[in-house]
Amino acid sequence: MIAYLLLSTLASQAFADDLVVESPKVLLTDVGFDVSISGLEAGKRTDLLINGEVVASGSETSLGATDIEVHQRGTTQLELRQGGELVVQKGIPTIPAWVSIMPPFIAILLAFLLRSVIPALFVGLVVGAWAVNGLTGYGAFTGFFETVTVYILNTAIDSDHMAIMVFTFLIGGMVGVISRNGGMVGIVDSIMPFARSARRGQGVVALLGLSIFFDDYANTMIVGNATRPMSDKLHISREKLAYLVDSTAAPVSTIAVITTWIGFQLGLIDAAVENIEGISQTPYVLFLNSILYSFYPFLAIFFVFLIVYTRKDFGPMYKAEIRARHTGEVRRSTAAASTDKSGDEFYHKDKIPCLARNAVLPIVTMVLTVIIGLYISGEGETITDIIGSADPYGVLMWASLLGCLMAAGLSLGQRLLTLDETIDAWLAGARFMMTGLVLLVLAWAIADVANVLQTAPYLISVLGDSLSPYTLPTIVFLLAGATAFASGSSWGVMAILMPLVIPLCWAVLQANGIADAEHMHILYSCIACVLTGAVWADHCSPISDTTVLSSLATGCDHMDHVRTQLPYAMLGGITAILVGVLPAGFGVPWFLLLPTGAVALVVAHRFLGKPVDQVV
Repeated sequence: MIAYLLLSTLASQAFADDLVVESPKVLLTDVGFDVSISGLEAGKRTDLLINGEVVASGSETSLGATDIEVHQRGTTQLELRQGGELVVQKGIPTIPAWVSIMPPFIAILLAFLLRSVIPALFVGLVVGAWAVNGLTGYGAFTGFFETVTVYILNTAIDSDHMAIMVFTFLIGGMVGVISRNGGMVGIVDSIMPFARSARRGQGVVALLGLSIFFDDYANTMIVGNATRPMSDKLHISREKLAYLVDSTAAPVSTIAVITTWIGFQLGLIDAAVENIEGISQTPYVLFLNSILYSFYPFLAIFFVFLIVYTRKDFGPMYKAEIRARHTGEVRRSTAAASTDKSGDEFYHKDKIPCLARNAVLPIVTMVLTVIIGLYISGEGETITDIIGSADPYGVLMWASLLGCLMAAGLSLGQRLLTLDETIDAWLAGARFMMTGLVLLVLAWAIADVANVLQTAPYLISVLGDSLSPYTLPTIVFLLAGATAFASGSSWGVMAILMPLVIPLCWAVLQANGIADAEHMHILYSCIACVLTGAVWADHCSPISDTTVLSSLATGCDHMDHVRTQLPYAMLGGITAILVGVLPAGFGVPWFLLLPTGAVALVVAHRFLGKPVDQVV
C-alpha cells in the first residue's frame, strides 16, 4: 500500500504544554495514514496505540508512525501512553475509502446533469464536509455550515488566494476601461483597411483574435461585433466568422502568460502542489513549462491561418462559404438571428474618437511591468532561476494596477470618459470576472476538502500501481474533454480536475520510480492536458459559454456555428492527441511534435479541403 502522502490533511492538537499530536481529521479504511507527536518528555517510554494496538514506541521527545491502516469504519481510537499512564485519547471518524472520491465525482456528475458548474461544485463541497464529519446525521448538519464557515472562508482569506482575486479584478477592470474608452475598437479600426478581399478579411479577424489575447470573452465580443460589417461586405459567411472568432479566443488566452485566465490557472496549480513533497517549482514555472505541451491551442491557431491562407474549407463550412460567395447570403435564409447582447459588457462610449493607443499603452505597460517585476523580485543566474524565485502574484498585481492607472489616466486626460464613467467602466469589467472568481473559490474549497478526505492518496492506492505514467496525459486530456463537453464550462472542469490530476500524476511517477527531473515532462503535460482538453471540448460543445458568445457576437445561428466548427475542432483535437499528447508522454520532445502536428494538419487539409474563392 502506498503511504499517506499529503501532510496537509493532518490536524494538529495540543494537549499539554508543548505536546502536539498530528493526525488526520478523518481516516479512510485500508488507506495508510501517518501520526506524529512532538513535545514529549525525554527518557520516558512512550507508546502510540491505534485501537488498542501499539504501532510505535520510543523514549525521545518526538514519536511517529507511518502507513498505519485501519479496516473498520466508525471511530478509530488513538491513545498515547507515557510510563504506562494515558496522556492522550481521541476518536477519529473513519469512513469507507471510496467515499473520499464522492465530492469530485458528484461535482462532475451534477455538472453533466445540470449543465451548470457552480451548483455542482457547491453540492460536492457539502458532501465532502459531511464526509469529514463522519457521515452521521449530526455531521450532515455541521458539515453544511462548515462549507462556508471553514472551507470557503479559510480559502478566501489565504494571502496567495487573495492576491489572485485582486489581480483578476484589476485586469478585468482594465479591460472594461480600455473597452469603454474606445481603445479596443481603435485596434480593430486600425487593422480594417487591410481587408480588401475575403481572404484578407479573414486574416484580419484572425490577427485581431491574437492581438486581444488577455481575455477570451472580451476577444469574442469585441472582435465579433466589430468585424461583422466588414465580413458581410466581403461575403464571408457568418459561420466562418464565428469559427475564426471562437478559435482565436480561448486557445490564445490559455497559453498567453498575461491574461484574465492566468490567476485562475495559477490558483488551481498552487492549491494542487501546495502539500506535495518533491515538487519544488513554483506554480508559475509549472504553468510556463506546461505551455510547451499545450498542443491543441497551438494547432487550433495554426489551423485557422492554414484555412485562411489556402482558401479551402471542408464539411458544412465549405457549403456555408460557397453559399456566401455565390449568393451573398452570409447566413442561412432560415437561420435565427441572434439579437441577445446580454453577454456584451465591452461596449464603447458613443461620439468619442476610438484610438488604438488607448488600449495598446495599458497593455504594454502591463506586459513590461510583468517582465521587469519578475526580474526584480527574482534571484539567480539563469532566467529559470530568476522566474522560479520571483513573486508572480505580487508582480501580477503590480502589472494590473499600473495597467488600470494607465487606462484611467488616458481616458481622463483626453476627456474621453468622466471620472464616474471611468469608475463605472472599471466596475463593469471587474463584475464580468465574478463568475470565474466564484468558481475559483469553490474549487479551492473543494480541493481543501479533498485534502482532508485524502482523495488523492486513495486514488493513488487504487490506481497508482496500475496506471502507466506514459499514457496518463492522454487519459487526462480525454477526461477533461469529455467533462467539458457535457458541462459546457472549461473553467469548471479545470477547477474539478486539477486538484486531483497533479497529486495523482506525481504519485504515479513515484510508484514507477521516475519522479525525477528527466520525467517532469509528464507532469507538465498532465497540467497542460487539464487546461487544453477543456478548451478543446469547449469548441465542440453546443452548451459552451464561449461557443454561445461567439454565435451572439457574430450574429450566427448557434447550431450552425456548432455544426460547422465541429469538424475543424475534432481534426485539431485528434491531431493533438495522436501527434502531440500521446508521444510526448513517452518522452518525444515537444519541439519535434509541434511542427509534426502542423504538418499532419497540412496533409489532412490538403485531402479534405476544397477551394472556395476559385469557384466564384
